[in-house]
Amino acid sequence: MSQLFAYQLHDNLSHHARLGLVVLQTDETIEHDFHRLLPPDIASLNVTRVPSGAEVTPETLAQMAAALPTAASLLPNSFTYQAVGYGCTSGTAVIGAHKITELVQQGCATEAVSNPLTALIAACQELNIERLAFLSPYLESVSDQLRSRMHAAGIKTPVFGSFNEQVEANVVRISGEAIIAAAVDLGQQDDCDAVFLSCTNLRTLDVIASIEERINKPVLSSNQVLAWHLAKLAGLKLQHQNYGRLISNS
Repeated sequence: MSQLFAYQLHDNLSHHARLGLVVLQTDETIEHDFHRLLPPDIASLNVTRVPSGAEVTPETLAQMAAALPTAASLLPNSFTYQAVGYGCTSGTAVIGAHKITELVQQGCATEAVSNPLTALIAACQELNIERLAFLSPYLESVSDQLRSRMHAAGIKTPVFGSFNEQVEANVVRISGEAIIAAAVDLGQQDDCDAVFLSCTNLRTLDVIASIEERINKPVLSSNQVLAWHLAKLAGLKLQHQNYGRLISNS
């Protein structure tokens, strides 16, 4: 014989910031980084995935636009998000930040949308950075449009370096030692105020502090700036000392 029980409805996370994240199907890094950057006691993070190509080209990046509204619609929809992030740096440059916002808001209710490009511009403004040394894992042709959009925002990228990798599954496995060596080489040049480590799939979080110590300049990365910007849009302050000056000094 079954028994029926009375219950009450209660939202245990109502006091948390409600954040959403659209992650590329091929990305193995950003979720892990975000769980480290956004403490679960202050932020509730919901994640969805969008189809993405195994190889990174301007064409495969552009193809994501059509799938973005559906991907965003798969986020839980019983509340309004304070902010939702789209986790692709180069994809934002190809599709456009304003278009990304429009596509995400077609799929879910959110007060704000960010992406690594918009977040990077905001971080540079926060730290008064005008010239970036830019390290990309991808072919230079993938980064050209991103650098052009940075220039349009008043941020120059006179120093550029790349691992010249096209396969996404290889990008996530580029060693921390290789990232440090390349970033230090670029960052030590006089014609830059800071270093940017591009790509949400590149494992950068644990090397930021080491690079900053060696070059005595701020180091920004795609996941770091996006998490910081989403937190800022939601009225949160991140409390970390090991993930770069952007977070420790904000």
